[in-house]
Amino acid sequence: MPGEIALVGGDEFRIGCEEMDREIMLASGQLSAKVLVVPTAAVTGSVKAANDGMTHFNALGGESSHLMLLEREHAEDPDFFAPVTEADVVYFTGGSPEVLLKTLKDSQFFQTLLDSNNNGTVLAGSSAGAMIMGAMMRRPSAGGWVEALSVVPGIGVLPHHEGRDHSQISKELKETAPGGLVYLGIDARTCCLGSPGNWRVVGFGNVTVYLGAEWQEFRAGDELPSGF
Repeated sequence: MPGEIALVGGDEFRIGCEEMDREIMLASGQLSAKVLVVPTAAVTGSVKAANDGMTHFNALGGESSHLMLLEREHAEDPDFFAPVTEADVVYFTGGSPEVLLKTLKDSQFFQTLLDSNNNGTVLAGSSAGAMIMGAMMRRPSAGGWVEALSVVPGIGVLPHHEGRDHSQISKELKETAPGGLVYLGIDARTCCLGSPGNWRVVGFGNVTVYLGAEWQEFRAGDELPSGF
């Protein structure tokens, strides 16, 4: 059975993430899940990001390790990324979505990651790690939108969405974002957990679903509308 996907709005591994991350581990079917932290996006702080993730998940009862996949060459070396096939949860940290996309797109590692997910591994990504899983993502450095990895087709992820003006965001999306997508505004320390057509909100904050000119807010424990 395919594994679930966790789209996290940011501020990973901090106080307030505990309940959410326990649910992410439980989604793998393991109480003491093997969590592999991948800090590719954390360009200027990859070691700290990896260590923070390991400390956090170990404190929650997980069995964590890291994969320092920091270059494209690493993503094309099956011996290097072999640990991904043993993980119950693969967790991508925040950072630069552009670096992460460039490193993973069309790589052997990405195909192995998809195969692992199809075999039950939970894929989790925070902020940049969540952005690349959608069909399209915003380019922070250059503006505009680019194709992402489409792990979850038909959506775009808007991380760090807490405190945003929903009406203004809806207007901006209508004017500047690619049409035909559902956009998920995900607060920090909050995630959409599940699979296409079957999402639930977990964590500290809310998730705002933008579809066309309409938007709707959902809280922890809510299920999102089916159809995406």
